[in-house]
Amino acid sequence: MDKKKNPFMRHAIMLARENLATFHGGPFGAVIVKDGKIIGQGRNTVLQDKDPTAHAEVNAIRDACINLDTFHLEGCEIYSSCEPCPMCLGAIYWARIDRIWYAAGREDAALAGFDDEDIYLEFEKPNSHRQIPMEQIMKKEAMEIFRSWNNMDTRPTY
Repeated sequence: MDKKKNPFMRHAIMLARENLATFHGGPFGAVIVKDGKIIGQGRNTVLQDKDPTAHAEVNAIRDACINLDTFHLEGCEIYSSCEPCPMCLGAIYWARIDRIWYAAGREDAALAGFDDEDIYLEFEKPNSHRQIPMEQIMKKEAMEIFRSWNNMDTRPTY
């Protein structure tokens, strides 16, 4: 497949372009592909849904999982109009997507007002030095739940 004229990336970019007219969210689109077919798609709907997690990649993952009736997307690839942000990258890893293709880079997004460099830098800091305070409390109580989970004979596999 010619990477310069990839139909899946064209579709992701078209979804991003459509958001310029709707203002449902930022100009981002993504599609999930399995066996050469689009099985999920999404555009950024943060403004429409009043949901900061409604990024194009997350919406595409949700759509693909519903369409395939699963929560794992092994054997799939994601095509995104822009390099995934840290949240979306985490979701892609949790979904076990095999490969990420992206068009614009995170530096390009920053020039358009979508700068997440501070988030990347925060991950490198110890919890106690982050902008949002983060402290661990009640570990013992939480660990009891994990012990119960681990002792279940019929727990689902993640």
